[in-house]
Amino acid sequence: MRRLREGRLGRHPGQRFHHRRPGGLRCRRGAEGEGPEHHRRHPGRSAGGISQLGTGQINIALSSKPLSEKDQKAYPEADFVTTQIGADAVGVIITKEVADGGVKGLSKAQVAGLFEGKITNWKEVGGPDLQVFVYDKEPGRGTREVLDKFIYGKGEPPAPPKSANYAIVGGNLETRNKLKSTRGSIAPLSTGFIEGHPDLVAVPLEGVAPTLANVASGKYPMTRPLYMLTNGKPQGTVKQYIDYILSPEGQKLLPKHGYLTREQMGL
Repeated sequence: MRRLREGRLGRHPGQRFHHRRPGGLRCRRGAEGEGPEHHRRHPGRSAGGISQLGTGQINIALSSKPLSEKDQKAYPEADFVTTQIGADAVGVIITKEVADGGVKGLSKAQVAGLFEGKITNWKEVGGPDLQVFVYDKEPGRGTREVLDKFIYGKGEPPAPPKSANYAIVGGNLETRNKLKSTRGSIAPLSTGFIEGHPDLVAVPLEGVAPTLANVASGKYPMTRPLYMLTNGKPQGTVKQYIDYILSPEGQKLLPKHGYLTREQMGL
């Protein structure tokens, strides 16, 4: 909570951290900079937080994906209660070089072609003669689920392409660093994470840019809720923590990091 009061809101609620306070409050959000070995051994961040909440290891799970029927069945004894604290826009992020080279927007079909490895050069979508390098999110991450829902709806996404120009990344910092260091790269990433990084661009999708107005109105297609989940109705220090996030003081922190408040979303 001190991090929030000081204005250092975490990157996004799908990430994992362990935070202990008097009274035994334990939260889970993401540790950035974790290596590939960690990603092989641990589930995605939203899924990982829900898992630890369901097994009683933590008091609050922060998630950027809605609780699914699969989650409920996996932990039948858990009484999951969700509290939406705000919302976030997931962007399809490209480099400024690619955007300046002619890619001013992408259709759903083009995004699918890029992430499936069918579009391999940016000139195929009006951009520069430059190879595409895809950084995708690991399964279980809220970011990945938002992208899949945009492209495939309720359908199942295909297997990842077998390409030297395709890689799985984990945390937001890792994703952003890969984008910045790789020419022609593309990745799904919270738009708040590229603020202050003019070399990265959140490309409009189906002609709609991820502005706060478009996210709040529902026009932008890749929006995700930001949740705090508890096992049962929040009580004690857990309730105090969540109440602070929902308070005017706590909600003021969200727009500073590119997120929308409950009021902006009409909640």
